[in-house]
Amino acid sequence: MSILPSVGSLALAVAVVIVAPAAGRAQPIPATDNHIAYYQGVLARNPRDARALHRLGDAYIRKARETGDVAYFRRAERALRRSLELSPGSAGAWRHLAHALYSLHDFAQAADLARRAIALDETDSHAHGVLGDALLEVGRYEEAERAYDRMVALGPDLYAFARLAGLKSLRGDTDGAIADLERAVADGRASGAPAESLAWTLWQLGAEHSALGRLGPAEVAFAESLRVQPGYHRALAGLAHVRAAQGRYDEAAALYTRTIAVVPLPEYAAALGDLHARLGRAEEARRQYELVEYIGRLALEQALHSRELAYFYADRDLKLETALELARRELTARQDVYAHDLLAWALFKNGRHAEARAAMRQALRLGTRDARLLFHAGMIALALGETAEARAHLERALALNPHFHLLHADVAARALASLGARPAGGGNGGR
Repeated sequence: MSILPSVGSLALAVAVVIVAPAAGRAQPIPATDNHIAYYQGVLARNPRDARALHRLGDAYIRKARETGDVAYFRRAERALRRSLELSPGSAGAWRHLAHALYSLHDFAQAADLARRAIALDETDSHAHGVLGDALLEVGRYEEAERAYDRMVALGPDLYAFARLAGLKSLRGDTDGAIADLERAVADGRASGAPAESLAWTLWQLGAEHSALGRLGPAEVAFAESLRVQPGYHRALAGLAHVRAAQGRYDEAAALYTRTIAVVPLPEYAAALGDLHARLGRAEEARRQYELVEYIGRLALEQALHSRELAYFYADRDLKLETALELARRELTARQDVYAHDLLAWALFKNGRHAEARAAMRQALRLGTRDARLLFHAGMIALALGETAEARAHLERALALNPHFHLLHADVAARALASLGARPAGGGNGGR
């Protein structure tokens, strides 16, 4: 049984409870909904219209990206597969199907279908982008880079620059990533890119600044993302993180609540639970943590949130054997640096410190500038008695971003203090 409609229904239920619109107030219909309704009408008259099925699949993908409801990706998959049964020579339909499967974490098939699209139309720059995305998720970074380079050569646009930025960020070139994202935003504005695409790029720009502790630039980017796409869940969550880092906890909680009303992703519920825990609201924290587990269990059938659920358990010393099992499963599926980090952290939490160190070396192999990775590395080294290495990692984590996690930043500071050291100051740009 597919769990995706259940996740979508949960999103609707939470949204109705938290932010039901005022009675009698007319709500504008999003453009994407109009497109979906139009192509559904076309297909009601002619169910064998391959082009309409393709366009409907595209609209479902856009709706999924706007709302975070993965049920739309499954609907897109069905529409696109039917379109390709009727018209198997459509490179665009193969590329859109590849994107839908990538979004459902079927990375191997996504890569295969992207290659099929490229074989039909080598000049389709976006097909090269989807191929690069699928390769990136499984840790095949050099191959992903070649795909992205080809995409840029064919069409240097928002989509190409944003993808390059992601790869540069993983390799520790955060300045290059931010520069590429700024180029992507400029291109998106000049070319009239779809609102969600521009909002996503602005969110990613904010996330890069936030990861460096630059709260001011992050806030500006998230606010602009919300201006472009009102109610955009990623930007709401990003702004919530900024507010929490600024110590404005009630505002952060309100923003996370709005975010969960759009789509109850486990990372959002976990962050809201942490806020309540920080404020001493044990019952509210418990409810959010239960929501994390509920969503995670629903999604485990298709491994959509196994990474988030494993981090949730390991971060909070819950169900640590399950966390390790999920981490091993995730590494089998993905093999990127974060899969290695997750395995390292789960091993550490299970007391298997030497194994954790080996996995952590794989997680750090690209030089990714992520305070969470450095915190994990520091704690593993500390457990192994490697105090110089532990101190170096923890100092780097807190110097890079003293706000990297609402609870763990304090853990890092205490661990560093136990080594006779102090955090090295206020990050890279302040508030």
